[in-house]
Amino acid sequence: MPLMKSISGIRGTIGGTPGENLTPVDIVNFTAAYATLLLQEGKGRKVVVGRDGRMSGPLVQELVMQTLVSMGMEVVDLGLSTTPTVEMAVVFEQAAGGIIITASHNPKQWNALKLLNEKGEFISTTLGKQLLDVAAAQAFHFVPVDELGTILPGTGLLEQHIQAILAHPLVDRSAIAARGFKIVVDAINSSGALAVPALLQALGITSFTVLNGEMHGNFVHNPEPLAEHLTELSAAVVDQQADLGIAVDPDVDRLVFVCEDGRLFGEEYTLVAVADYVLQHRKGNTVSNLSSTRALRDVTRKHGGTYYASAVGEVNVVEKMKTVDAVIGGEGNGGVIDPHLHYGRDALVGIALFLSHLAKSGATATGLRATYPNYHMSKNKIDLQPGTDVAAILAKIQRQFAAEEVNTTDGVKIDFADGWVHLRASNTEPIIRIYAEAGNPERADALAQDLLQRMAALEQKG
Repeated sequence: MPLMKSISGIRGTIGGTPGENLTPVDIVNFTAAYATLLLQEGKGRKVVVGRDGRMSGPLVQELVMQTLVSMGMEVVDLGLSTTPTVEMAVVFEQAAGGIIITASHNPKQWNALKLLNEKGEFISTTLGKQLLDVAAAQAFHFVPVDELGTILPGTGLLEQHIQAILAHPLVDRSAIAARGFKIVVDAINSSGALAVPALLQALGITSFTVLNGEMHGNFVHNPEPLAEHLTELSAAVVDQQADLGIAVDPDVDRLVFVCEDGRLFGEEYTLVAVADYVLQHRKGNTVSNLSSTRALRDVTRKHGGTYYASAVGEVNVVEKMKTVDAVIGGEGNGGVIDPHLHYGRDALVGIALFLSHLAKSGATATGLRATYPNYHMSKNKIDLQPGTDVAAILAKIQRQFAAEEVNTTDGVKIDFADGWVHLRASNTEPIIRIYAEAGNPERADALAQDLLQRMAALEQKG
């Protein structure tokens, strides 16, 4: 598979040919380029490094850390951790940056380097382009032996992260503990098995079980938290008569809930529910990306705020949130960004806020879900052949729908009176995603299928 270089990091499959896959050569190259940029910015030499539980994690982390040492950097080693914990640890440690070793929802053969600035946020597009230039030219310099850096253990940083969540003014530990929730967690053989139980215990929840809690990274099922991959969790919630199921992705920045009847609350509705709770207490604006549900817009307007859409990608959502001073934001893939804590997708704070909302509402998960607008989404993708001219295909699609409301901020989004469809090239995989939403599943599927057929016809024509 090709090496993907984007705002979502440097991502590829392990093994293969340098420059085409994520090989040791590429890992050293991009890590050295990143260290070079940090040194040029003059914000210090400390870098926080953590990884998810995937099989290649120890190999990649050792290469990353030793490369940083060879650049004269001071490394804070978190070992097995979560993406939001590493992001917060950069601030806790007053570091110059951080590297998260994770391919998020991708299957086990993938891994990636996610690169952070001194605020614990993903580096900007501008800095990302500079990094690619430095890496391509190998314009970096390794230090002599007397100037080698060091590696220090990053102890207690997950605990600091959890304590920051408990201190959040909208996290109501007393209400959560009083409800006596029974919960089932699917940790997908990664660091969620470490972080989610620690959070639940800190919130006063004593009755929970963990599925797939062995952190070996040989994922029992596809790690993307979608309905078709969470059948074991849904069945366990019903069998155990639990109040809720919780699923996270391998690096714990995406979050999905399962209701007490085994049905998904809906990954799109994770952010909707959290935003509804936050907006009840903190008036303001919200942001999600162009591929996210209209339900967030509806909930935001209900509370007197304004909803804004950004291009897909956490960097873009965060940038828009800062521009419009949003009080909550995220992505429809189960990503919650609460700027009161930090500007990063964080499943742990999402869990705490959702449980506070559920506990104080007195409702069941299905009862809470019934209070929100009921949109249906169809999510599809097309594998890209090498050399596909994506821009040309999308331009032709745009012309075909010139009579409709079309947004080209990120790919092509077409808004109809009764729904929308969004086509865009993925930042993390060699695919085009086609998302559609409408008031019923039949209409959503029809919108998506129409665009899939148009795309196939355009590909055949070349």
